[in-house]
Amino acid sequence: MPAPSILTTTVGSYPVPEWLNALPSEQAVVDATRVVFDIQRQAGIDLPTDGELYRFDINHPDTNGMIEYFLRSLGGIDGRVGRAETAQFRAKQEMVWRAKPAAVVRGPITEGVLNLPEDCARAAKVAGGDFKFTLTSPYMLSRTLLDLHYGDFEAMTLAIADAMAAQAGELDCACVQVDEANIPGNPKDGPLAAKAINRILDAVKVRTAVHFCFGNYGGQTIQKGAWKPLIDFLNSLHADHLVLELAHRPEADLDALRDLDPKIGVGLGVVDIKVNHVETADDIAMRIERAEKKLGAGRVKFIHPDCGFWMLKRSIADRKIEALAKGRDRFLGK
Repeated sequence: MPAPSILTTTVGSYPVPEWLNALPSEQAVVDATRVVFDIQRQAGIDLPTDGELYRFDINHPDTNGMIEYFLRSLGGIDGRVGRAETAQFRAKQEMVWRAKPAAVVRGPITEGVLNLPEDCARAAKVAGGDFKFTLTSPYMLSRTLLDLHYGDFEAMTLAIADAMAAQAGELDCACVQVDEANIPGNPKDGPLAAKAINRILDAVKVRTAVHFCFGNYGGQTIQKGAWKPLIDFLNSLHADHLVLELAHRPEADLDALRDLDPKIGVGLGVVDIKVNHVETADDIAMRIERAEKKLGAGRVKFIHPDCGFWMLKRSIADRKIEALAKGRDRFLGK
């Protein structure tokens, strides 16, 4: 069967199953990952994700471990944070939703014990087909750090990018996605963020995507902004397609995306993950139709939720996943 003209995908995270929380183990993570893949495939998702369950950090559940998982594996970065360092980080007033830094940079940043190919291979064993593997953006990671070594934010950010890019070419999957939730609120840093993200994208040997949202911290938006100031930044990315938060956004944001480079595919957020209300297939189909009227027929390449599902109940997340696929089919007349 030929692939549909619009593919369905998810963004990354999935609610941690209660039984994995209760009895965590390596085997339990593998079993849970298999369940997450099967749920998506049975619902009709074309390009599922592994649920990012291996990243979950019970000590910092607000972002599902997407920060600490990377930073505490890289060399030169210390997850032990003292009183004075916490006070120094808070004085910066740049990440007011964090009580303390995710970690402290004490020396040159290296790969350390980060092993992305191994984590990707674990997912591949139970994926049952093509899947997407996700990485957190170097810029987003840098913003959560207290730098006691480089004294230069750009140098620190690019050092993280280089450490991740060194492993990116070995990721054996259908698509690698870089996640960035901070730049929408800081468009002035676009050139640096693009430079760092592109180092990873250029190293990847498969399809590439970049996900952007305005924050999903405990299910809340934490970045103010709009898509229009970000268009030049988005056009500078070496990505096959973008994965954009749009269901929870004003309709005017679609107008701004008309100026997106036609070579970059549009991934359309059509499921709002910040509310418990479950969209209908008609809701999804209408959102696709509205976007295609503004952007042009054939411009939308993927539809997906606005962000990951980690903070929702599984029963809600699963119904939203089903609605996503059914809405695409309704729009295509399947």
